[in-house]
Parts: sequence; structure tokens; C-alpha cells
Amino acid sequence: MRVNEIFYSLQGEGRFTGTAAVFVRLSGCNLRCSFCDTRHDTYTEMSEAEIVRAIAAYPARHVVITGGEPTLQLTRSLVDALHEAGKFVQIETNGSMELEPQLVQAIDWITCSPKSLPVKIGRVDELKVVYEGQDLVPYEAMARSYGAVLELQPCDTGDPVKNTRLLGASVDYIKAHPEWHLSLQTHKLIHIP
Repeated sequence: MRVNEIFYSLQGEGRFTGTAAVFVRLSGCNLRCSFCDTRHDTYTEMSEAEIVRAIAAYPARHVVITGGEPTLQLTRSLVDALHEAGKFVQIETNGSMELEPQLVQAIDWITCSPKSLPVKIGRVDELKVVYEGQDLVPYEAMARSYGAVLELQPCDTGDPVKNTRLLGASVDYIKAHPEWHLSLQTHKLIHIP
């Protein structure tokens, strides 16, 4: 597998914010989002056994497989090996790739941050929308169909004025639609990896 990095930190976004987690950032993506914070051209080839051994060096039970787009490489055998090692497996995906149903069912928690609808992944536990002012009604309908938790995350544009505007608009939207939760990139706010 092409691994961009494996690191230990706290989950900074969504339902598991504040949870100690080992992050496996896989390299490569089928999209090119303007706000992406991952370099897709650097990686180390690692076997699944090497990945599991690297994860075992950390005490956390929670593992987040992210990217890039992790579903380009994710396998049932890796998820099974992590479960055998006593790990809880969360993935963060854009939802644009269809996965085998057995793999979808093996994953403990699927966070989907779609860049377009409809998504192709067979299950979504948490829908995280990176908010740039788009219409959220289609995302609400999608989340209802999956029974997913709704997370609204203001986009980090790199422009403090735009970021303040998007944060305010996110708060206002959530106050008017309380089924949504605010998801901030707390790892950036407290300056941890």
C-alpha cells in the first residue's frame, strides 16, 4: 500500500473529536479539492503487516484511515488484521468509490465528506460537509437515507476574513437546523498534527 504517513494524535474533527487515534494517511486521491492539506505524490510502500505493526506501537484503540482517498487502496484484509489487533477502524472518505459490501460492513465507522452527490459508498455513519456556502438540503436528504450523524465544518480557506464569515454562517445554519453539529478542525486550533 502507498502510505503517506502514520502518526499518533487526537481526532480533530467530527463525532470522535478529542479521541486519541492512530492516523494512517494513504496516498493518492481521485479528486483535487482546493482546500486539501495532503501531498499526494509522496508515499512509502508498506505491506498490510507493516502497517499493523506500525499502528501497534501506539496505545490507542482508535485507528483512522484517511487520505487522499483511502478507498482507492483499502482492503478487507487490512481491516480484519486491525480488528484482530483489537482496533476500532474509522475511515474518512469522499464517498465517490463503491466498495464491496463485506468491506463496508467490516469498517466500524464511516465518515463521508462528499464533494459531490450522490455518493457511491454503501454506508455512511457520519456525514461531514466542508461548508463553503453550498445548499445543504441535498446533504440532509442523503444523511436521512443513511441514518447518518450530520456534521457541518466551515471550510478553512486560508483567508481569515472568509473563514470568519463561513464560521458565522455555519453557526447560524446549525441554530436554524439543530440536527446538524458544528465540526471544527480542532487540531489546527490547538496546533497539533
